This record gives sequence, structure tokens and C-alpha cells, in this order.
Amino acid sequence: MSDSPDRRPIAARGLRPVVDTADWLIRRRASPDAISILGMVSAALAGLALALTREMPEAARPLWLLGALLVQGRLMANLLDGMVAIGRGVASPTGELFNEVPDRVSDTAVLFGLGWAAGSPALGLAAALAAMATAYIRAVGRGVGTRSDFSGPMAKQQRMALVTALAVACAVLPAAWTAGWPAAALWIITLLSLVTAARRLGHVAKALRA
Repeated sequence: MSDSPDRRPIAARGLRPVVDTADWLIRRRASPDAISILGMVSAALAGLALALTREMPEAARPLWLLGALLVQGRLMANLLDGMVAIGRGVASPTGELFNEVPDRVSDTAVLFGLGWAAGSPALGLAAALAAMATAYIRAVGRGVGTRSDFSGPMAKQQRMALVTALAVACAVLPAAWTAGWPAAALWIITLLSLVTAARRLGHVAKALRA
């Protein structure tokens, strides 16, 4: 399965369990678009699980773990949809929409849910907007003829890795230790996403001048 310059570089594509799963889906003629939608549903459920940690404190620990698993489910779907599309040799006229729009919904759902868990929905929305800015600049760069820029320091994988690590920590560590961690994580995501957006914008400008 070859990579193109406009495909996010992910080392996990070469892992045997991932390749075997993609091959299994290819043999069953799975729809890449359906996998993308499944990833978005997983992210929406992750956001709900994270939000419920505040509303249902007695069940917070399993909800944090569930949120972490669902975030990883979202990333797995993001990984497999492209592998299945390439493996099956199918290209949908709306494939680009299914590739991009569910990702924006997914980021918003997860980060807003984390903001709710932190007691600050506005901070969750700020993080979601900053994350969306990184994707917007990447799309603009591609639209004006430069390569898609997936650089960090806070691209999608880094955002979701931080959320996953936070959720696991909140599930296993004493609540008194982690009380302020969700808000801190959102501040980190927001600020580093803005740095990422500025960095990508600079790359696009440099490529256009060249």
C-alpha cells in the first residue's frame, strides 16, 4: 500500500495487526466511507464518555477508560479507511468529504467533551477551534498547490495521544491528583495547535514564494 504526498505519514500502517485488519476488511469489500463514519461515531461516543465523568463522578474511572478506548477507535478508523480505499482501488466522488468532515466533527466532539469534564466547555471549544485551524491551513495549502502539511507539534495524532494519556491517568490515579489535568491538557492542545497552525502557514507561504 503506497503512500502519497497528501496522505498523513503514520508508522502504524506497517504493523502486522493493522495490515491484517485492513486485508480482512478489503476481502469483505468494506466501504472506506462507512469506516470514516464509524470513526466519527466512536469520537462522538468518546466525547460523551468524557463529559459524563463530570456528571457521573461515581462512574468516572470506567468512563475515563471508555473514553480513551473510543478515542483510539477513532484513530484506528482513520487509519483503516485510507488503507481499505487503496487496497480495494476504489475512489468515491465524495471520498474527500468523508475523509475530512468526520475528522473535524470528531475533534470537536472529543475536545468539547473533555472541556465539559474539565468544567469549562468554552475551553473545550477553544481547543477544537485551534485544532480546526491546523486542518484548515493544511487544506488551504493543498488547495493552492502545495503538499499537504501534517507537521506538528500538535497534529491530530498528538492531540489524541494527549487526550488518551490524560484519560488513562484520570482513570488510574487518585482524583485529587488529576483534578486540574483536563483543563491543563486543553490549554496545551489550544496553544500548541495555534503554534502548529502558524508553522503550517509559514510552510505554505515559503512554498508559494519558491
